[in-house]
Amino acid sequence: MESLSFLDYRHAVSRAVVALDVTAPEQDRFRGAIDATAAGDIHVFAIDADGHGVHRTPSLISRAPQQYFKFSRIERGSGLIVQDGRETALGSGDMALYDTDRPYSLLFDDAVQMSVVMFPKVLLDIPSEDTSRITATRLNAGGALGAMVGPYLGSLAEGAHNLDSRIARRMLRTAVDMLSTVLEANLAATEGPVSAHSATLTHILTYIDVHLADSELSPSQIAAAHYISVRHLHAMFSEQGSTVSTVIRRRRLQRCYDALTDPYQAHRSIAEIAIAAGFVDPAHFSRVFRAHYGVPPRAVRAG
Repeated sequence: MESLSFLDYRHAVSRAVVALDVTAPEQDRFRGAIDATAAGDIHVFAIDADGHGVHRTPSLISRAPQQYFKFSRIERGSGLIVQDGRETALGSGDMALYDTDRPYSLLFDDAVQMSVVMFPKVLLDIPSEDTSRITATRLNAGGALGAMVGPYLGSLAEGAHNLDSRIARRMLRTAVDMLSTVLEANLAATEGPVSAHSATLTHILTYIDVHLADSELSPSQIAAAHYISVRHLHAMFSEQGSTVSTVIRRRRLQRCYDALTDPYQAHRSIAEIAIAAGFVDPAHFSRVFRAHYGVPPRAVRAG
């Protein structure tokens, strides 16, 4: 990784992730590096920097909202994470989750190395009322689960930029699935059973995934399948900071992106992939895909 001055590092961090305010006690002597890789809307970063702080402030959030989670693992050094009224010290090997749509700070008094995965909230089938219980907490990295997830994340952050884009995408999706398992295990270990509200939302998200190919999938159909009113369904998704239609659209786009990067589906046309994910008009799909990912579907397929 290229060693950067404070100003260059601050610019690189904000460009690679979400808009952040970066501070350092000794800016003239500061050196830092960031290696960023993206596959669609999943990002992974390897960071190696002197003591500094990063802050996601309310004003930055209002100017550039981002529906993402970030999952970090300290590889070397220590730090402090602050979000949702919690302050948690993190040491080497510790992992934490935080929400880019709520203010947070990461503070490092000394040099630190860390790995970060940033991914859309829609990829995590865990209701916000549950994830909010474990943001800015030290996630249990012990035992067999932590022994597998930690090294995988660190290796991926360091080496993803050397991978073919299609392989990188599949490995990043695997990373998100692994992180979801870590979060579910930590939630299970916290006090209090999963609420009926959370269980219903989880069932709804599963229902949406199963029925994505149905181009007529609608809030009324989803609500009827779960014996709730359409109004209540919309309220549940509003609490997650999203809408039913947005979640359906983003999950369809994710399915198409994965299919376009899957070598075993190379024989399928782009239009066929779009229709199989529930899009009716291939031209509309291409516009929506490009608006979301910044590139047309054919560019993703070409790698």
